[in-house]
Amino acid sequence: MAHAILIVDDDIAIKESVEEFLTLMAYEVKSAGNAFQAVDILKTFQPDIVVTDIMMQGMDGLELTRLIREKYDIDVMVMTGYSADYSYEEAINAGASDFIFKPFRFEELDLRIKRMLREAAFKRERDKLLEDMKQLAITDGLTGLFNSRQFFHEIKQEVERFQRYSRNLSLLMLDIDFFKKYNDTWGHLEGDKVLMSMGMIISSCLRSMDSAYRYGGEEFAVLLPETELNEACLVGNRIMDNVRKAIFTPKKSVQTSVTVSIGAAQIVNGEDFTSFIKRTDKALYLSKENGRNRLTVAPAP
Repeated sequence: MAHAILIVDDDIAIKESVEEFLTLMAYEVKSAGNAFQAVDILKTFQPDIVVTDIMMQGMDGLELTRLIREKYDIDVMVMTGYSADYSYEEAINAGASDFIFKPFRFEELDLRIKRMLREAAFKRERDKLLEDMKQLAITDGLTGLFNSRQFFHEIKQEVERFQRYSRNLSLLMLDIDFFKKYNDTWGHLEGDKVLMSMGMIISSCLRSMDSAYRYGGEEFAVLLPETELNEACLVGNRIMDNVRKAIFTPKKSVQTSVTVSIGAAQIVNGEDFTSFIKRTDKALYLSKENGRNRLTVAPAP
């Protein structure tokens, strides 16, 4: 796909000659005779680079550059004559990525544009890498859910939000029943398949505001903001039912299933995040103790 360039210059001869040259160089090119026309064009045209003159009537090139950098993710190259009262530093401070003096050779303009495009591509790759690294740092690689580190980060924030605004907050803690026996019987690779399915099942039962975490080996947590206990129990029961219905084939001609035990709690006034977690975890333990495959509500402290 051709890179797109917008040329902004009130000197018709320069504008048309630059436009013709860049078109011959296989760029997609549009042009504007002043900054106001450029602003209108940018509403429907997304160039990779804007090449603008500085000296223009009405809105000058530096004002246009500032506007573009505020509203769009577009690189700007500014053009000016050697005798102009503008410096390279002024252009860069306004947000320009490069600066070229008139008169210039078209080959120099092309080289500068290519360099800007390479730098923009490098920045995109770097930003994507940083975002990927950030996701890896907070995501469990097996289940696709958030990891325990992110759980503690989020629950602290949600509890602070509850303390400040008195917004409802509920928590579910889930554990796969007899998971060690499953692993011992069918092997850890088959156990990993169960964990991956758990991630998908839990995610499918949540609203956009909810978040799920792999809390430990076979233990999971679900944070439910703006949610009272009875609503949280509905979500927990839905997860429990969907887990029961899931069929696994750890060996040819062998079909099996698993169940989960759940603890549920709603935060109360004066409770910190550690007490909230412990209270919910105790309810999970009671589900285990009372026969598993059930949801237990944590009593208020």
